[in-house]
Order: sequence, then C-alpha cells, then structure tokens
Amino acid sequence: MASGTSKMSMSPEAGNAKLQFAPFVSALDAGFWHQLTQKKLNEYRLDETPKDIRGYYYNGDPAGLPTRLTLEFSAFDMNASTPVRCCPAVGTVYNTNTLESFKSCDKKALLEKAANEIWDAIKSEAALENPVLLNKFLLLTFADLKKYRFYYWFCYPALCLPEGVPVIQQPVSLGEKFSASQIQGLQVAYDNLCQKEGTTALHYFLIKYTEDSISLSPLKKFNEVLKDQSEKVTIGVYDPCTLSHYPGWPLRNLLVLAAYKWRNHLLSIEVLCLRDRTMQGVRDIKHSIIFEIALPQMSLGPDCPKAVGWEKNQKGGMGPRMVNLSECMDPKRLAESSVDLNLKLMRWRLVPTLDLEKVVSTKCLLLGAGTLGCNVARTLMGWGVRHITFVDNAKISYSNPVRQPLYEFEDCLSGGKSKALAAADRLQKIFPGVNANGLNMSIPMPGHPVNFSEATMEQAQKDVEQLESLIAAHDVIFLLMDTRESRWLPAVIAASQRKLVINAALGFDTFVVMRHGLKLKREESSDSFASTVSSTADLLSSSLFSNIPGYKLGCYFCNDVVAPGDSTRDRTLDQQCTVSRPGLAMIAGALAVELMVSVLQHPEGGYAVASSSDDRMNEPPTSLGLVPHQIRGFLSRFDNVLPVSLAFDKCTACSPKVLEQYELEGFQFLAKVFNSSHSFLEDLTGLTLLHQETQAAEIWDMSDDETI
Repeated sequence: MASGTSKMSMSPEAGNAKLQFAPFVSALDAGFWHQLTQKKLNEYRLDETPKDIRGYYYNGDPAGLPTRLTLEFSAFDMNASTPVRCCPAVGTVYNTNTLESFKSCDKKALLEKAANEIWDAIKSEAALENPVLLNKFLLLTFADLKKYRFYYWFCYPALCLPEGVPVIQQPVSLGEKFSASQIQGLQVAYDNLCQKEGTTALHYFLIKYTEDSISLSPLKKFNEVLKDQSEKVTIGVYDPCTLSHYPGWPLRNLLVLAAYKWRNHLLSIEVLCLRDRTMQGVRDIKHSIIFEIALPQMSLGPDCPKAVGWEKNQKGGMGPRMVNLSECMDPKRLAESSVDLNLKLMRWRLVPTLDLEKVVSTKCLLLGAGTLGCNVARTLMGWGVRHITFVDNAKISYSNPVRQPLYEFEDCLSGGKSKALAAADRLQKIFPGVNANGLNMSIPMPGHPVNFSEATMEQAQKDVEQLESLIAAHDVIFLLMDTRESRWLPAVIAASQRKLVINAALGFDTFVVMRHGLKLKREESSDSFASTVSSTADLLSSSLFSNIPGYKLGCYFCNDVVAPGDSTRDRTLDQQCTVSRPGLAMIAGALAVELMVSVLQHPEGGYAVASSSDDRMNEPPTSLGLVPHQIRGFLSRFDNVLPVSLAFDKCTACSPKVLEQYELEGFQFLAKVFNSSHSFLEDLTGLTLLHQETQAAEIWDMSDDETI
C-alpha cells in the first residue's frame, strides 16, 4: 500500500475532518515480467538508465476490491492503446543489475525527482493541457533471471498539501444527491466529452449543473467556466476507488493543482468521484460519491511540496515486494531462457559484437557418437546450438559410460542401446529445447567392399543417399569417427556441397582439430582449383605459408600420400581401438566446437584466411580471437601449434579429379572406391605416378652417391 491510509476518521463536525485517500495497489501482470525479461536480455542488458513505461487504472471494479494500478505486457509500448474504461498512467522503470543495487538505490531521491516533474507540470499549466502528467509512477526492479524471482517497489508520487484537505460536506453517493434525470444527463455528458477529446476515459473534468442541465468541460477550460459565478463549479475525477466514503489516489495531485491555481477564485470546491460500474449488464454510476472540501492555502514559492507514494509490502511495512514466477513458467521455457542468459551475459560484458543468433541457428551433424561425439555435443549445447544430429552404427558397451558422458550403465544392458539414438535421447533430457536426432546407420568406406551381394550393394547405395541428404540438411559437419577411412565419404560429399567440415582425430597423447578448406562454387572461380598448388613442395612447406584463404586450405586427407583403406584388418585390439589419455577427447572436442564458433563469427565464414601460430601476437580477426586451419595438440608437453596447409592437388578426397568423378558418376564412382584397393584412388589422383617419380629420384640419388 502507498504511503497514507485507506481509511479516514471524521469527527461529527465535518469542518474538522481531513480528507484521506485510498492508495494504489500495484497489479503487475505475469506478462509484464516476461516482457521485462526479454527487454533485459535483448535490449537493456547492463544498462540501468531509466526507461519509460505506461500502465492504467480501471474504473468499474465491484465494491471491496483495492484500487489497482495495472502493468501488463504492453507496458513497454508507449503507443499501446488503453483498455476501455481505463485511464493511462505514465511511469519510469529503474531496472537494476544486482540485488545490492536494488536495495541501496536512493528511493528518496527518485521520489523527489518525480514529484518535481509533477510540480513543474502544475506550475507551467502543462498538466491542464495533458492531465496524464498528474498520474506519474515509479517502478524500481531487480530481475533475478536465473531463479525467475522479480523484486520490485512501486511508487505513485503524490504531492502533500501542508495542512491537509478539510472536508466541508462528507461524501455521499451520487444517487442520494442527483435525480435520475441528472444522473442520466451526467452519463451522457461524460461520454460526449470523451468522444470529443478522442478517448474512452477522461482523467479529470469540470462540471456545471442545475436541476435541468449538466455540462462538462476539460480542465483547461477552467477560466471560461468560472466566468459565470451564478453556477456552482464541480471538479470531477474518474475514480478507480471502490470504497463508499473515500476517494482514490488520483485525486491528490488534482487538489494540489486546484489549490495552487484556483485558490484566489474559490474558497471551497465540490468534488465528484465518478465510478463507472456495470452491474448485470446494466451501466450504473449512482454509487459515485460527491463531497465538498475547502481549498487550503498553497504557497506560491518555487519549492516542490513534500511528496509521498512508496507502496507498502504485503506485511504492511515500508519495503519492496517479490514475485516468484519459476513455478508458473514452462520448465522448457525456463531452460531455454537460462541457456540464453549465460551466452548473453558473455556478450554483454566481454564480447559485444558476438553474433549469438548465427551460432544458435547452426544445424550440426555429428558423424560419430563416441567419446568425441559426446563431448562435442555437450559443448555445442553450451553454445546454445539447438539442432544436433548423431550418426553412428555402434552400440553402447560397458567400457563407454566412463569416457562418453551421454551414456550410463543401464544403456549397456541387453546388448547395449544404439549410440546415436541414446545420445539424442539424452540431449533432450539434459535440455528439452534442443532438437536432437539420432540415426543408426553405417557409412560405406574405401577398402570395405559392398559387392558381396545385390542386397549389400542396394543398402550401401541407400546409406550414401541418406548421408548426402543429411549433409545437405545441415550447416556444419563434424567428423568424429574412429577410423581414417570412415571420414572419406562425408569429406567428399561435404566438399562437393560446400559445407563447413570440422574434423577431430585422436592419438594417444596427440590430437588434430581442423577445418576443411571450403571449395569455391563453380561460378566463383574461373581458374582450375589445381592451379593453387603445383607440386609436393607446396605440401612440404605448407606450415611456413601465411595468409591462405579458406578455399585454398587442405582437408584431413591432403597431408597423406596414400589413399584410405581398411585400417582395422590384421590389427591387434589396441591397434583397432583409439587408445588415448582420458582427457584428450574432452580437450579436442571442446576445441572443435570453439573452432566452429570462431569460423562462424568471421565475416567470411569458412572462406576466412587461416590464422597460424605466428599470428598469436597480432590483432585477432574476430571478436573471439584467431581462426586457425588446424590445431595440433601434444598433451605430453601441454602444447598446441597452429599449422596451415594448402590443399593438395592429388588429395584422395577433395582434389578436383575426385570431386569431378563423384559429381559426374555418383554412386557408380563411389562403388569403385569401396570395392577396389587403395590403388584406384591413387591412380585417379596421380599419387601412383608421384610414387614412381619419387622412387626413380631415389634411385638416381643412390647412383650418384655410388659414383662419388
């Protein structure tokens, strides 16, 4: 409750009674807090400067309800329409960043500032032209967006008359003083004035009435109305109060205006508190109250009168209130907002230029749902990525849960669940806002024949088509598989479709994380891609190169001079499995995602020039820092290097010859690769000839040595 009292004690001698007012009770709708949350997250951020808002008070509540000042979702739209039979109130919200700031805020200074604005509007007569200036309010808030608790303190500033307002005639209902025809005439006159002024409810008005006529005028017409001294002047207020003997809070500042402006003309004034209620479908204003007060003396000095108005809390003391919306909000919405909050805090304080929307909207395809896949997925969720798809054909084994954080012991029972399906299901349990999908499928590989039967060939073709569709439907492709050859097909498809590929591979205590070069579209390059490199010398000296654009960067296979084949044949168990230090996958997985985000923040995306180790002391190209081609880590010495390598014109995955054959022949070409030995790709790309030339050179070197 605001400062003041909602009850009024009157002595039998009316002249000794002082008028008291029913204060406002704040009614802040849940929609208001939702809007404040969005404003805080997306616009205000750490800005604590005051913001304009608007509320309204309703006239027509049944008897016994408190006098409410309502703020709802439209409060931040200063041009929003006001509901029917409501008067607008303009206000200011002071939203603090911390609970400590909220508590320590100088409430007295805020009240005095608002009171001075009202006082200035009265002295300048701006309040006569625009009476809404008498209805200012303040709202001090702190939004705890982690727990969805909102602390607030509402204030409706009211200027005080030094000696109070003496009551000459006690309030009576309008039905006791006006005849039925006068009441009907008042109702019609009020509606006509509202229509003339272009509003559905008028805060304040002037009334002149006789037994036979009633006329209403806006406040600014006071001097014209006062010319005829033979008729009594009554001021009207559209009163939201429901108490039968007491006026509402909006009358207070109007009486200060009257005492300041009209005391030389009037010693007393009649007040009508118009209450516009509908009972059983019938409009009724008979319960309005009318009374007469003596206009007190008002100092003509420049100083603003004392002001009151801070609302009392639920316990009746002077203090703030708190509303907890965590239980009434959708838990999924809460989770989404909380994830967004952590990211937006990063942007507010540290990286103002961070384009979060580009990261959140990125669709990521994770090929491999093992140790790397699980860690990459968790980091992607930390960045707010909403669309994640897993592809894997393995089942969860007993050795997996301790290293792969999306699985637990129960997932291993009864032969084990599908990794891809279980990983997607777990992501949605962790964060329901993510769109996670899993596909249990195999990826055809070089050196793994598919020509055993017609059915095997058909299944391989279906797998290829499904993989092509998946890559087309996603923005970033993560290669996180166990074997080198399983990365070949998605590398070829992604290169052909110009998709960003992030590759991560582990050794025992080493790892490589890299982005594949992003090929130019056919129409963007008139030169042959092969012109970017001419010999193996480019590959051997690539780490010394700098300023290499993204379309000239190599892929995972560009550093190899042999085609991928069956890497698990005739291998021991430790050779078939990736045996790594336990922390390596977490490091590599995190770096893979961070590399993706850095690439997305660069204005050229995957075509960005590669950063190298030599660039670590230079101005970074993005708000997040460098955009390397590769990150090669050595855990034994806790060191990372950032090499850059050119695309290899004889690469078995991204070279022009491979892509041309794939795009021309499709699955027929791929089937040759699957069913043939590694010599097929080596012959196609020219690696076979390169090996022969190298051997010949070695022979000549030996011959020269022998001669010497």
